[in-house]
Amino acid sequence: MAIRVEGVTKRFRDMTAVDNADFAVGDGEFFALLGPSGCGKSTLLQLIVGLEHPDEGDIYADGQCITDTFPGDRDIAMVFQNLALYPDRTVHGNLAFPLKQSKMPKAEIAKRVEETASSLRIAHLLERKPGTLSGGERQRVALGRAMVRHPHAYLLDEPLSALDALLRLEMRAELKRLHREIGLTMVYVTHDQVEAMSLADRIAVMNGGKIQQIGSPAEIYNHPANDFVASFIGSPPMNLIPVRATVGETSLQLRHERFTLHAPAGEDVRRIITEADADCVLGVRPEHIALADSGRNAIAARVSAIELLGSETVVDVRAEGLGMRALVPRALAVKRDENVLLSFDVNHLHLFADGSGTRMSGGSEIVIESQVDILDACKQEG
Repeated sequence: MAIRVEGVTKRFRDMTAVDNADFAVGDGEFFALLGPSGCGKSTLLQLIVGLEHPDEGDIYADGQCITDTFPGDRDIAMVFQNLALYPDRTVHGNLAFPLKQSKMPKAEIAKRVEETASSLRIAHLLERKPGTLSGGERQRVALGRAMVRHPHAYLLDEPLSALDALLRLEMRAELKRLHREIGLTMVYVTHDQVEAMSLADRIAVMNGGKIQQIGSPAEIYNHPANDFVASFIGSPPMNLIPVRATVGETSLQLRHERFTLHAPAGEDVRRIITEADADCVLGVRPEHIALADSGRNAIAARVSAIELLGSETVVDVRAEGLGMRALVPRALAVKRDENVLLSFDVNHLHLFADGSGTRMSGGSEIVIESQVDILDACKQEG
């Protein structure tokens, strides 16, 4: 089932929960709605399934408008965050319930329950009740209750949020396997960027009821549309540094209180920065900051905190009040309060407009000249 959301807005009194949402989900696609709590992603899911009605706009399924179609007639199954299993029914009873409601023949019900339980690897649990199951097993039952109907699309509202880290990892792999096997459309709501990045074919990042960017995980990570997406996607998040930009005849100068960067000014930047000076935000991801061996092309800083992440280490540094985070190999010995030198990967810098946060340039479009000193003025702390 292909789903299209066209100019949809939903208000609750004076609050706009979804603001002019516009996107399409391809038939068989795994599509994620990602954003912080309260951004409108769950409301958007309820609009698609029909539990809420839009104030403006329309929703289409396979080209047919379903805005006013009764939820039960949309052939879309939904898995809720709280799972909502019947505690007094066995797993078999929970799986069979929606089929009994539709008055399906008993033989067909038994066949579908058996097939679904086998696919989810819960056939041995059919006679047990939800209270005796683990979190992961209950999650499989909730998915099975949606699957047993053989719908044309699945909507999943943060289904893994109540599970511990290991179970979430296991269920992510299970969901990916199920999607690959059944090949049906899935729209997945989550606030966890790891879930979205690892599961989805495409992601719609939301904030404040608005869709900020839609793209593949790689597109959103490598080319964020604005500073919100840049800071929300990535762990640790992208470093955002306020700078003053000046476009010269051949170069772009990015000035901070503690340092100045010189870079070639591409045509995209020249079109945007029309004044002599413009306030911008420079973005650089932690993995694109390295600890330098010398003062050439480096920024002096002091280590304020260290977080061990297995094979890598997150290093929090401060350069005279400017806080940044670098992701370095664990083999690289770093100590708290140590004075270090930082260098930026010249091929992975991003530039955003101050105020609006809109992307101005990034990646290979801004390249710091390797022969230019990036450290013009920076005093070492301590």
